[in-house]
Amino acid sequence: MINEKSVTINLGGRDITFSTQKVAKQADGAFWVRYGDSVVLVTACADKKEKEDVDFLPFTVDYREYTFAGGKIPGGFFKREGKPTDSEVLVARLIDRPLRPIFPEGWTKETQVIAMVFSTDYENSPDIMAINGASFALYCSSIPFPRPVGAVRIGYKEGEYLINPSQKLFDELDLNIVVAGTKDAICMVESGSKEVMESVIIGALEIAHENIKKIVEAQESLFKEMGIEKEEFKGKVFDETLYKEIDQKFSTKFREAMEVKGKKAMYGAIDKIIEEAVALFPEEEKEKRKEVRAVCEDILIKVFRKMVIEEGRRADGRLFDEIRPIWCEVGILPRTHGSAIFSRGETMALANCTLGTTQDAQRLSGLMEGQEKHFILHYNFPPFSVGEVKPLRGPGRREVGHGALAERALSPVVPDEKSFPYTIRVVSDILESNGSSSQATICGGTLALMDAGVPIKAPVAGIAMGLIMEGDKYAILTDIAGLEDHFGDMDFKVAGTNDGITALQMDIKISGVSFEIMKEALEHARKARLFILGEMAKVLDKPRESLSPLAPRIYTVVIPKDKIGELIGPGGKNVRGIQEETGVEIQIEDDGTVMVASSDAAAAEKALEIIRSQMEVPEVGKTYSGIVRRIEPYGAFIEILPGTDGLLHVSEIDWKRVEKVEEYLKIGDRVDVQVLDFEKNGKVRLSRKTLLPKPEGYIEKPPRKFEKREKQQGSQRRQDGGHKPKR
Repeated sequence: MINEKSVTINLGGRDITFSTQKVAKQADGAFWVRYGDSVVLVTACADKKEKEDVDFLPFTVDYREYTFAGGKIPGGFFKREGKPTDSEVLVARLIDRPLRPIFPEGWTKETQVIAMVFSTDYENSPDIMAINGASFALYCSSIPFPRPVGAVRIGYKEGEYLINPSQKLFDELDLNIVVAGTKDAICMVESGSKEVMESVIIGALEIAHENIKKIVEAQESLFKEMGIEKEEFKGKVFDETLYKEIDQKFSTKFREAMEVKGKKAMYGAIDKIIEEAVALFPEEEKEKRKEVRAVCEDILIKVFRKMVIEEGRRADGRLFDEIRPIWCEVGILPRTHGSAIFSRGETMALANCTLGTTQDAQRLSGLMEGQEKHFILHYNFPPFSVGEVKPLRGPGRREVGHGALAERALSPVVPDEKSFPYTIRVVSDILESNGSSSQATICGGTLALMDAGVPIKAPVAGIAMGLIMEGDKYAILTDIAGLEDHFGDMDFKVAGTNDGITALQMDIKISGVSFEIMKEALEHARKARLFILGEMAKVLDKPRESLSPLAPRIYTVVIPKDKIGELIGPGGKNVRGIQEETGVEIQIEDDGTVMVASSDAAAAEKALEIIRSQMEVPEVGKTYSGIVRRIEPYGAFIEILPGTDGLLHVSEIDWKRVEKVEEYLKIGDRVDVQVLDFEKNGKVRLSRKTLLPKPEGYIEKPPRKFEKREKQQGSQRRQDGGHKPKR
């Protein structure tokens, strides 16, 4: 009998259960998390040996969504899951960010968290389950993870807050915010919203923290019940004598180096001082030299924080709420549909916008298979942007994360595909970086969209806020640079329009930040955002009146649903023929909407004319210019519309008696005819003589007997269901 331990918490009116000691028992910590019919297994393992020569926390998080969890089989040739999708990478980052600051300083054993989605009901979001499961697995294990973390999602819709709302409601929410924290404070926030006010954000954070406390208390209770002993670990302790010696000799020099203008020059000055300190000891004393570097780093942090808190100064001399100089320019790239450069201080983003048809939409794989994205934003961070030499590879987790944040910020203002039937791709390449490149991407992306003529709802700008806190004293910093981000206590990114917030991301490194400080930071961010929007408006304040002449034009026409197959033709033959003849691209939707895309207006109009004519239904009384396709003794068949022929009876060719049709018409002749009748079975009767002047004194002759009898028989057949009457 397995001695299973479990705890159940009610969140959002539904129970979520965390169970352990039943599966994956050889992991240091493993929890089976069930929320409705969604199931996630989360494990935590730490290596037994410390990793040598590392000055960072060797912690990794992997998150995998198996397609079988939703009753699907993977696409592709191999029929198995491949490298992590962007959505999986984003959830892995979401798990990592609140957990990383909790580990003790100096922990160097390789530690890994793996979360695997085994079942999904598309109601209960597995990312929230994975964050909480990861904290359970780490805290309820021997790994020295000292404090548990909890996470919830808060939705806001029509003035009401929802706790862990259904995934099916995500598109309807005005605010979708994920909040993680400890019992004492919030430590991570990730949100997307539709221009909500700062007060709505604060309300969501307060509700979230109340529910986080319930999750943390459940972990503490289970930890006591399980009687787990944590591995003893002592953080790094510096040699007191060595520390004093380095402090006395170099703290003033570090203070002076921080005020050197320019990122490269400042970091160069700091590195020079560190090398000077290391050189006090011979190369043989490798451990001592390594410790000196760590001591220098610690002293550097203290000097920086003292300068901000006690002296009220920033390293670059700015005021706490001062934004670095901004420079913008649009139309940078001559052959792209829209482009812009946005520069703030030593951070610069080159953004471009490309417009494509709906066929260019991104089709999502994995558990989200079948869904499409019509707005895509990609962020690139080449090594030269920070003066480094590294091989260019595919996008890393940081690039995926920064791109997703910028995409989330701009999505609420981008028109939907029904009102603007284009696929929109924005690409941001960071040309220089000294803090807040993701927010520069948002600003540059906005300008590129407007330069391309995309009718966005409103311009969006982003700003990164920072916090330095010592005891009761604190300083909120606007537009943080790299050093302030690295040595600060909070990285708070806020993006939005003049009317409200569209995206927010916050990571806090300390144990507690009050809601009052958050309110103050949000207010500073609002003022900064409005200032930046004003600077952007000086260059381009609204979308251009028309699309870039290089962008494809998309024209739409609606056809009857029962005509879709006819337009496509056998094996797509008909629609391909139109595309080859005109050079356009045609997309046909299930509702009968036909989109014709081309940068050549004349070609698009020609394709539309062909489509309209093919789909047109003959109208009684209307005159058509048709082509003679076949001649019979009793008349001629005239093609009045593409694929639609009508019979021009011999009696309708002329007012006088026609003995031979060939005397009047030849195959290939173009002739004007009028539609006399259009029956439901598709038969069309035409007349030529009605378009000719009637001869003077012309007397209508009554129909001959056989004509009368034929009409009567036809009428009788219709009454009898189409059968000839029995003789």
